Amino acid sequence: MRRRFARGTAKLLVQIATQVFPFFDIPNETVRIVVIAVVIGFPFAMLFSWFYEWTPQGIRRESEIDDSESITRQTGKTMDRWIIAVLTLAVVLLAANAVVGGKRAAGDIDRSVAVLPLINESGDPANEYFSDGLSEELITALAQIGDLKVIGRSSSFRFKGGAEGSRVIGEKLGVATLLEGTVRTQGDRVRIVAELISAADGRALWSRSYDRELKDIFAVQSEIASAVAVALKSALFAAEPAAAAPEVSVDAHKALLQARFYRQRGSEEDAVKAVHYYDEAIRLEPTYAQAFAGRATTVINVADLTADIGRKPALRAAALLDARKAVELDPDLAEAHAALGWALFLGSWQFSEGLAELERSAQLSSSDATVHNLLARVLLYAGRFPDAEAAARRAIEIDPLMASAHVSLARVLFTMGRLDEADVQARKAAELQPTSASSHRWQVFVAVRRGDGETALREAQLEPNEGFRLCFLALAQAVRGDRAASDAALAQLIASGEQSLAYQIAQVHAWRGDNDAAFEWLRRAYDSHDGGLLSMPSDPLLVGLRRDPRYTELLSRLGLPDSRR
Repeated sequence: MRRRFARGTAKLLVQIATQVFPFFDIPNETVRIVVIAVVIGFPFAMLFSWFYEWTPQGIRRESEIDDSESITRQTGKTMDRWIIAVLTLAVVLLAANAVVGGKRAAGDIDRSVAVLPLINESGDPANEYFSDGLSEELITALAQIGDLKVIGRSSSFRFKGGAEGSRVIGEKLGVATLLEGTVRTQGDRVRIVAELISAADGRALWSRSYDRELKDIFAVQSEIASAVAVALKSALFAAEPAAAAPEVSVDAHKALLQARFYRQRGSEEDAVKAVHYYDEAIRLEPTYAQAFAGRATTVINVADLTADIGRKPALRAAALLDARKAVELDPDLAEAHAALGWALFLGSWQFSEGLAELERSAQLSSSDATVHNLLARVLLYAGRFPDAEAAARRAIEIDPLMASAHVSLARVLFTMGRLDEADVQARKAAELQPTSASSHRWQVFVAVRRGDGETALREAQLEPNEGFRLCFLALAQAVRGDRAASDAALAQLIASGEQSLAYQIAQVHAWRGDNDAAFEWLRRAYDSHDGGLLSMPSDPLLVGLRRDPRYTELLSRLGLPDSRR
């Protein structure tokens, strides 16, 4: 019985270590130590059990006790019960692990892909728009496949022409596979070589080449998307038929790709070029919904960028007409609803209608980072802060290296008073796009709210845009207590930005406590339809104005909800 007790104890310890420890994520090293200890200690325990026994009076030599004093039988029964209980638990855990593990094995296949910019091998840099446009089309096509994570354009295109290896790209984008390839156009024919590779080791999973006439380019895009889906274990996805090729001429589609190419560059000059190509696409195909939607969004940006106040109303009206036309032509086109939402909200200040259109766009295309980024902006302006944060984080999830999405999240977090988190997101955005206008806005604003004048000044001096830099310098110097330096920066800001930066001038006056001047510049911002004014209800820099009746009156005229309520 005593030997049985020793064997039972050893078995119990081994069963606990090997079956129960892993369930609680106890390291394997601990399991090994327990097993080794049992193996080494078991012979000594057996020898001990030959000569000694437990009694109510403690451990005594077997030769010194009477049979009536022995409790070995009771101890053995108790030990049997413990062993049975532990073994039963082990069996249950093994069965659960088999079921859950089996489900995990079936569900943990990493269904994620990033489409890297296809390489233009035509020898003519003027054809760059075509390879870039085809890459974007593939991103859009693959994003329609259920349960497939597809990284957005901003993140994928950061690796254009770079030397990073597949493993580095995969880790930065959080994907398991990469789609890369080349495009060669010659006359009216195109050759596309596409290859799907494992991000972990660069191993080719699938490759194919396509030689087609340019008029078949839509069919080629659908064919590539379908082939990649098969290579990514498409049996796990719901079967989805390839989208029908749109009935659009190849010249109109080329014009659309050229327009998108210039629109992505972001400057006012490039936006004007983009509008020219959208015009050409619409001239060739008067019912081209994507071209109308693209032109609408671009024209809104031109209206926002131009310093010519007189042009702004006509540009906004034209954008709204284009957006409505796009929705009329294709009611299920997410891009069309996004354009209409942005035109209504930013261009016409029809806030509830604009928000409804953007929400509709997000429903139609849940994998479009740009749509979620725009939605985050308007939700913030509408005072729906948690929803705005969720939309911004969704945009980053889809397109993790999209600088504007990190800016949107920084804006939301700053407004909610979560300064540390806002600073992190703002610095990430500046790291991704260091030369963009206003890239140091939220770093400066966070430092201003903290009363950290030195950090605010340092960040303000790094701002690449002159107008915004003067605004930030005026704020930073005010926080530092240098009124003369703040006045000088503000005077320069007024001299150079009177027509386009009225809201920023108002922010400086408000933070410095110059309330009358702040309201005068807010009135000017309202009269000029300054997009910055949409931040007024939630702007922490205007906190000193909120008790003034003029604030409530202007907010009522604006028509946005009061975030104080």
